[in-house]
Amino acid sequence: MTGADLKANLLSRRIKEIASGEGFYFAGISEAAELTTEARRLESWLNKGHHGKMSYMERNFEKRIDPRKLVPGARSVISLLLNYYPGKVKQKDGAPLISKYAYGEDYHFVIKRKLKNMVTLMVSEFGDFNSRVFVDSAPVMDKAWAEKAGLGWQGKHSNLINKKAGSFFFIAEIISDLELEPDKPSRDYCGTCTKCIDACPTDAIVEPYVVDANKCISYLTIELKEALNSEWREKLNNWVFGCDICQDVCPWNRFSKPHSETSFLADSKMLNLSKEEWAEITEDIFDEMFGRTAIQRTGFTRLKDNIHLLQSKPID
Repeated sequence: MTGADLKANLLSRRIKEIASGEGFYFAGISEAAELTTEARRLESWLNKGHHGKMSYMERNFEKRIDPRKLVPGARSVISLLLNYYPGKVKQKDGAPLISKYAYGEDYHFVIKRKLKNMVTLMVSEFGDFNSRVFVDSAPVMDKAWAEKAGLGWQGKHSNLINKKAGSFFFIAEIISDLELEPDKPSRDYCGTCTKCIDACPTDAIVEPYVVDANKCISYLTIELKEALNSEWREKLNNWVFGCDICQDVCPWNRFSKPHSETSFLADSKMLNLSKEEWAEITEDIFDEMFGRTAIQRTGFTRLKDNIHLLQSKPID
Protein backbone atom coordinates (compact mmCIF):
# COMPACT_ATOMS: atom_id res chain seq x y z
CA MET A 1 0.00 0.00 0.00
CA THR A 2 1.43 3.37 -1.04
CA GLY A 3 1.46 6.43 1.18
CA ALA A 4 -1.45 7.89 -0.80
CA ASP A 5 -3.43 4.67 -0.44
CA LEU A 6 -2.79 4.57 3.29
CA LYS A 7 -3.95 8.16 3.67
CA ALA A 8 -7.10 7.44 1.64
CA ASN A 9 -7.80 4.40 3.82
CA LEU A 10 -7.35 6.31 7.08
CA LEU A 11 -9.49 9.24 5.90
CA SER A 12 -12.24 6.88 4.77
CA ARG A 13 -12.29 5.03 8.07
CA ARG A 14 -12.39 8.29 10.02
CA ILE A 15 -15.25 9.66 7.88
CA LYS A 16 -17.30 6.57 8.64
CA GLU A 17 -16.61 7.06 12.35
CA ILE A 18 -17.77 10.67 12.11
CA ALA A 19 -20.89 9.59 10.21
CA SER A 20 -21.71 7.06 12.91
CA GLY A 21 -21.28 9.75 15.53
CA GLU A 22 -23.91 11.84 13.74
CA GLY A 23 -26.35 8.94 13.84
CA PHE A 24 -26.02 7.66 10.27
CA TYR A 25 -26.65 3.92 10.22
CA PHE A 26 -24.34 3.17 7.30
CA ALA A 27 -21.71 5.08 5.32
CA GLY A 28 -19.95 4.07 2.12
CA ILE A 29 -17.67 5.63 -0.47
CA SER A 30 -17.48 5.49 -4.24
CA GLU A 31 -15.31 7.15 -6.84
CA ALA A 32 -16.80 10.26 -8.42
CA ALA A 33 -17.23 9.31 -12.07
CA GLU A 34 -19.89 9.30 -14.75
CA LEU A 35 -22.78 6.87 -14.24
CA THR A 36 -22.87 5.40 -17.74
CA THR A 37 -25.14 2.38 -17.19
CA GLU A 38 -27.48 4.35 -14.94
CA ALA A 39 -27.61 7.15 -17.53
CA ARG A 40 -29.02 4.77 -20.15
CA ARG A 41 -31.63 3.48 -17.69
CA LEU A 42 -32.63 6.99 -16.69
CA GLU A 43 -32.92 8.09 -20.31
CA SER A 44 -35.15 5.10 -21.11
CA TRP A 45 -37.32 5.77 -18.04
CA LEU A 46 -37.76 9.41 -19.03
CA ASN A 47 -38.47 8.61 -22.67
CA LYS A 48 -41.30 6.29 -21.56
CA GLY A 49 -42.84 9.11 -19.52
CA HIS A 50 -42.54 7.15 -16.28
CA HIS A 51 -41.62 10.35 -14.41
CA GLY A 52 -45.16 11.70 -14.81
CA LYS A 53 -45.25 15.47 -14.41
CA MET A 54 -41.99 15.66 -12.49
CA SER A 55 -40.41 17.80 -15.21
CA TYR A 56 -37.41 18.53 -12.98
CA MET A 57 -36.25 14.97 -13.65
CA GLU A 58 -35.61 15.96 -17.26
CA ARG A 59 -33.42 18.93 -16.33
CA ASN A 60 -29.68 18.88 -15.58
CA PHE A 61 -29.24 15.42 -17.06
CA GLU A 62 -25.45 15.77 -17.34
CA LYS A 63 -25.16 16.86 -13.72
CA ARG A 64 -27.43 14.04 -12.63
CA ILE A 65 -25.12 11.40 -14.08
CA ASP A 66 -21.74 13.02 -13.30
CA PRO A 67 -21.01 14.45 -9.81
CA ARG A 68 -17.95 16.26 -11.14
CA LYS A 69 -20.30 18.66 -12.88
CA LEU A 70 -21.89 19.46 -9.51
CA VAL A 71 -18.62 19.75 -7.59
CA PRO A 72 -15.66 20.71 -9.79
CA GLY A 73 -12.69 18.49 -9.06
CA ALA A 74 -14.81 15.92 -7.21
CA ARG A 75 -13.05 12.64 -6.49
CA SER A 76 -15.37 10.90 -4.07
CA VAL A 77 -19.03 10.43 -3.23
CA ILE A 78 -19.74 9.67 0.43
CA SER A 79 -23.15 8.01 0.69
CA LEU A 80 -25.01 7.89 4.00
CA LEU A 81 -28.13 6.12 5.24
CA LEU A 82 -30.27 7.43 8.09
CA ASN A 83 -32.83 5.04 9.54
CA TYR A 84 -36.42 6.29 9.86
CA TYR A 85 -38.21 3.03 10.69
CA PRO A 86 -40.53 3.91 13.60
CA GLY A 87 -41.21 0.39 14.81
CA LYS A 88 -44.79 -0.57 15.63
CA VAL A 89 -46.56 2.78 15.46
CA LYS A 90 -50.26 2.76 14.68
CA GLN A 91 -52.67 5.44 13.54
CA LYS A 92 -56.32 5.30 14.61
CA ASP A 93 -58.44 2.72 12.82
CA GLY A 94 -59.98 4.12 9.65
CA ALA A 95 -57.82 7.26 9.66
CA PRO A 96 -56.04 8.21 6.43
CA LEU A 97 -52.58 6.64 6.26
CA ILE A 98 -49.28 8.54 6.20
CA SER A 99 -45.95 7.16 5.05
CA LYS A 100 -43.58 6.33 7.90
CA TYR A 101 -40.93 8.78 6.72
CA ALA A 102 -43.28 11.72 7.37
CA TYR A 103 -44.09 11.02 11.02
CA GLY A 104 -41.54 13.43 12.48
CA GLU A 105 -39.58 16.54 11.51
CA ASP A 106 -38.89 16.98 7.79
CA TYR A 107 -35.85 14.85 7.00
CA HIS A 108 -34.33 17.60 4.84
CA PHE A 109 -33.81 19.77 7.93
CA VAL A 110 -32.58 16.94 10.14
CA ILE A 111 -30.09 15.49 7.66
CA LYS A 112 -28.76 18.87 6.51
CA ARG A 113 -27.81 19.62 10.12
CA LYS A 114 -26.01 16.31 10.42
CA LEU A 115 -24.17 16.76 7.12
CA LYS A 116 -23.02 20.26 8.02
CA ASN A 117 -21.78 18.96 11.38
CA MET A 118 -19.89 16.22 9.57
CA VAL A 119 -18.21 18.60 7.14
CA THR A 120 -17.27 21.02 9.92
CA LEU A 121 -15.59 18.22 11.87
CA MET A 122 -13.91 16.84 8.75
CA VAL A 123 -12.45 20.25 7.89
CA SER A 124 -11.18 20.70 11.45
CA GLU A 125 -9.38 17.36 11.23
CA PHE A 126 -8.36 17.13 7.55
CA GLY A 127 -7.97 20.79 6.58
CA ASP A 128 -9.95 22.65 3.91
CA PHE A 129 -11.41 20.72 1.00
CA ASN A 130 -14.08 21.40 -1.62
CA SER A 131 -17.45 19.75 -1.04
CA ARG A 132 -21.21 19.98 -1.25
CA VAL A 133 -23.88 18.15 0.75
CA PHE A 134 -27.05 16.75 -0.77
CA VAL A 135 -30.38 15.58 0.66
CA ASP A 136 -32.86 14.90 -2.11
CA SER A 137 -32.57 18.53 -3.23
CA ALA A 138 -30.35 18.45 -6.31
CA PRO A 139 -29.84 16.31 -9.44
CA VAL A 140 -28.06 13.42 -7.65
CA MET A 141 -28.87 9.77 -8.28
CA ASP A 142 -28.67 8.88 -4.62
CA LYS A 143 -29.75 5.24 -4.88
CA ALA A 144 -27.18 4.55 -7.59
CA TRP A 145 -24.39 6.05 -5.51
CA ALA A 146 -25.48 4.20 -2.37
CA GLU A 147 -25.44 0.96 -4.36
CA LYS A 148 -21.94 1.66 -5.69
CA ALA A 149 -20.80 2.43 -2.16
CA GLY A 150 -21.91 -1.00 -0.98
CA LEU A 151 -24.80 0.20 1.15
CA GLY A 152 -27.38 -1.99 -0.53
CA TRP A 153 -29.06 -2.73 -3.84
CA GLN A 154 -32.06 -1.25 -5.61
CA GLY A 155 -34.90 -3.70 -5.14
CA LYS A 156 -37.60 -4.52 -7.65
CA HIS A 157 -39.64 -1.68 -6.12
CA SER A 158 -36.65 0.62 -6.92
CA ASN A 159 -35.96 1.44 -3.25
CA LEU A 160 -32.54 0.77 -1.78
CA ILE A 161 -32.42 -2.39 0.36
CA ASN A 162 -29.71 -3.08 2.92
CA LYS A 163 -29.15 -6.77 3.66
CA LYS A 164 -28.78 -6.15 7.40
CA ALA A 165 -31.47 -3.53 7.97
CA GLY A 166 -34.10 -3.38 5.22
CA SER A 167 -35.14 -0.31 3.26
CA PHE A 168 -36.57 2.31 5.62
CA PHE A 169 -33.71 4.77 5.12
CA PHE A 170 -33.10 8.29 3.91
CA ILE A 171 -30.11 8.64 1.59
CA ALA A 172 -27.71 11.60 1.64
CA GLU A 173 -24.37 12.44 0.05
CA ILE A 174 -21.24 14.48 0.53
CA ILE A 175 -19.48 14.97 -2.78
CA SER A 176 -15.91 16.13 -2.24
CA ASP A 177 -12.46 16.48 -3.80
CA LEU A 178 -10.95 14.26 -1.10
CA GLU A 179 -9.08 11.20 -2.35
CA LEU A 180 -10.77 8.34 -0.50
CA GLU A 181 -10.83 4.55 -0.60
CA PRO A 182 -13.93 3.32 -2.45
CA ASP A 183 -16.03 0.45 -1.14
CA LYS A 184 -17.15 -2.51 -3.20
CA PRO A 185 -20.62 -2.29 -4.78
CA SER A 186 -23.41 -4.39 -3.34
CA ARG A 187 -24.97 -7.30 -5.20
CA ASP A 188 -28.71 -7.87 -5.75
CA TYR A 189 -30.41 -10.24 -3.29
CA CYS A 190 -34.01 -9.96 -4.53
CA GLY A 191 -33.79 -13.31 -6.28
CA THR A 192 -37.12 -14.57 -7.61
CA CYS A 193 -39.20 -12.66 -5.03
CA THR A 194 -42.03 -10.56 -6.47
CA LYS A 195 -43.89 -9.62 -3.28
CA CYS A 196 -43.60 -5.87 -3.87
CA ILE A 197 -44.85 -6.20 -7.45
CA ASP A 198 -47.76 -8.41 -6.41
CA ALA A 199 -48.80 -6.16 -3.51
CA CYS A 200 -48.89 -2.82 -5.34
CA PRO A 201 -52.60 -1.91 -5.63
CA THR A 202 -52.06 0.30 -8.68
CA ASP A 203 -49.61 -1.93 -10.58
CA ALA A 204 -47.06 0.88 -10.49
CA ILE A 205 -44.11 -1.53 -10.69
CA VAL A 206 -44.56 -2.13 -14.40
CA GLU A 207 -41.61 -4.53 -14.54
CA PRO A 208 -38.98 -5.57 -12.00
CA TYR A 209 -36.92 -2.50 -10.99
CA VAL A 210 -39.08 -0.09 -13.01
CA VAL A 211 -41.75 2.11 -11.37
CA ASP A 212 -44.19 4.16 -13.40
CA ALA A 213 -44.75 7.28 -11.27
CA ASN A 214 -48.07 7.92 -13.02
CA LYS A 215 -49.48 4.94 -11.10
CA CYS A 216 -47.49 5.23 -7.87
CA ILE A 217 -49.52 6.23 -4.80
CA SER A 218 -46.63 8.27 -3.39
CA TYR A 219 -46.46 10.31 -6.58
CA LEU A 220 -50.22 10.64 -6.84
CA THR A 221 -50.65 11.90 -3.26
CA ILE A 222 -47.54 14.11 -3.02
CA GLU A 223 -45.88 15.08 -6.29
CA LEU A 224 -48.95 15.46 -8.49
CA LYS A 225 -50.23 18.98 -8.04
CA GLU A 226 -53.77 18.42 -9.25
CA ALA A 227 -56.69 16.71 -7.50
CA LEU A 228 -57.20 13.05 -8.35
CA ASN A 229 -60.22 11.69 -10.17
CA SER A 230 -62.72 9.57 -8.23
CA GLU A 231 -61.50 6.45 -10.05
CA TRP A 232 -58.45 6.47 -7.75
CA ARG A 233 -60.48 6.31 -4.53
CA GLU A 234 -60.33 2.55 -3.96
CA LYS A 235 -56.87 2.14 -5.47
CA LEU A 236 -55.27 4.48 -2.93
CA ASN A 237 -55.92 1.95 -0.14
CA ASN A 238 -56.56 4.81 2.30
CA TRP A 239 -53.14 6.43 1.80
CA VAL A 240 -53.34 10.22 2.00
CA PHE A 241 -49.61 11.04 1.95
CA GLY A 242 -47.15 8.61 0.43
CA CYS A 243 -47.33 4.82 0.58
CA ASP A 244 -45.31 2.06 2.28
CA ILE A 245 -46.97 -1.03 0.82
CA CYS A 246 -44.07 -2.23 -1.34
CA GLN A 247 -41.66 -1.83 1.59
CA ASP A 248 -44.00 -3.30 4.20
CA VAL A 249 -44.24 -6.58 2.28
CA CYS A 250 -40.52 -6.83 1.52
CA PRO A 251 -38.99 -9.82 3.37
CA TRP A 252 -35.78 -7.90 3.99
CA ASN A 253 -37.63 -5.46 6.24
CA ARG A 254 -37.94 -8.14 8.88
CA PHE A 255 -34.45 -6.89 9.80
CA SER A 256 -35.60 -3.28 10.22
CA LYS A 257 -34.91 -1.86 13.66
CA PRO A 258 -36.62 1.18 15.22
CA HIS A 259 -34.64 4.40 14.75
CA SER A 260 -33.17 6.36 17.66
CA GLU A 261 -33.57 9.82 16.08
CA THR A 262 -35.74 11.92 18.39
CA SER A 263 -36.52 14.34 15.55
CA PHE A 264 -38.35 11.54 13.73
CA LEU A 265 -40.61 10.56 16.60
CA ALA A 266 -44.28 10.51 15.64
CA ASP A 267 -46.49 13.29 16.98
CA SER A 268 -49.05 11.62 19.24
CA LYS A 269 -51.64 14.23 18.22
CA MET A 270 -51.30 13.19 14.60
CA LEU A 271 -51.45 9.47 15.41
CA ASN A 272 -54.61 10.02 17.48
CA LEU A 273 -56.52 11.91 14.79
CA SER A 274 -59.70 10.02 13.96
CA LYS A 275 -61.13 9.66 10.48
CA GLU A 276 -63.66 12.40 11.33
CA GLU A 277 -60.98 14.75 12.67
CA TRP A 278 -58.94 14.32 9.52
CA ALA A 279 -61.99 15.31 7.48
CA GLU A 280 -62.48 18.45 9.57
CA ILE A 281 -58.84 19.55 9.70
CA THR A 282 -58.35 23.32 9.30
CA GLU A 283 -55.43 25.20 7.82
CA ASP A 284 -54.39 26.43 11.29
CA ILE A 285 -54.30 22.87 12.63
CA PHE A 286 -52.44 21.75 9.51
CA ASP A 287 -49.77 24.41 10.04
CA GLU A 288 -49.47 23.65 13.74
CA MET A 289 -49.29 19.89 13.36
CA PHE A 290 -47.43 19.51 10.07
CA GLY A 291 -45.52 22.78 9.65
CA ARG A 292 -42.13 21.13 10.31
CA THR A 293 -42.89 17.78 8.71
CA ALA A 294 -42.58 16.53 5.15
CA ILE A 295 -46.38 16.67 4.92
CA GLN A 296 -46.10 20.45 4.66
CA ARG A 297 -44.65 19.80 1.21
CA THR A 298 -47.98 18.79 -0.28
CA GLY A 299 -49.79 21.83 1.16
CA PHE A 300 -53.10 22.14 2.99
CA THR A 301 -55.33 22.34 -0.08
CA ARG A 302 -53.83 19.28 -1.76
CA LEU A 303 -54.00 17.26 1.46
CA LYS A 304 -57.65 18.20 1.92
CA ASP A 305 -58.35 17.09 -1.64
CA ASN A 306 -56.77 13.70 -0.87
CA ILE A 307 -58.77 13.35 2.36
CA HIS A 308 -62.00 14.31 0.63
CA LEU A 309 -61.39 11.77 -2.13
CA LEU A 310 -60.72 8.97 0.36
CA GLN A 311 -63.83 9.75 2.38
CA SER A 312 -66.21 10.39 -0.49
CA LYS A 313 -68.83 7.80 -1.35
CA PRO A 314 -67.92 5.48 -4.22
CA ILE A 315 -69.79 5.99 -7.46
CA ASP A 316 -72.21 3.16 -8.27
